[in-house]
Amino acid sequence: MKRIVIFASGSGSNAENLIKFFQNSDNASVIQVLTNNPHAKVLERCKKLNVSALSFNRIAFSESEDVLNILRSSNPDLIVLAGFLWKFPEFILNEFENKVINIHPALLPKYGGKGMYGMHVHHAVVDNKEPETGITIHYVNENYDEGAIIFQAKCDVKPSDSAEDVAAKIHELEMEHFPKVVERLLNNF
Repeated sequence: MKRIVIFASGSGSNAENLIKFFQNSDNASVIQVLTNNPHAKVLERCKKLNVSALSFNRIAFSESEDVLNILRSSNPDLIVLAGFLWKFPEFILNEFENKVINIHPALLPKYGGKGMYGMHVHHAVVDNKEPETGITIHYVNENYDEGAIIFQAKCDVKPSDSAEDVAAKIHELEMEHFPKVVERLLNNF
């Protein structure tokens, strides 16, 4: 059985989708969710879904080996960032090489980098009158949104679309594709 650990910072809709997708799987399961936000809604979702969830601070994450030790003991086959906003420390990436992936709400390399997440991305897409946008699932490296691309899915952006309209389209793409891509990756391990 493949083991998935999810990192999330906010509401946790992608985390919940992944947990539910793998709940009845014979191949993989989400064994733990970690968050840098002690008030994140993802903690409530995990409680309802009976999945272990912990919050941590910046010291535990990047200035000590506390989070790394949690990961070592969990022994994940894949670490999935689902709306996780902090840059991943190199020492964790080195220990779990090619086992950390992220989902980004744009077609990288466009609209990536520090501060480009959530509605910031959707506003930028609308402000720049982009004809299309989408999602990118990619490996995580030491730079924001620069790891090798695994998968992209696109959607049209109409001239009349608001940032909220774009967000709804991106959410649909995430819900449809993210679990399937994670499953495909795990099947290749």
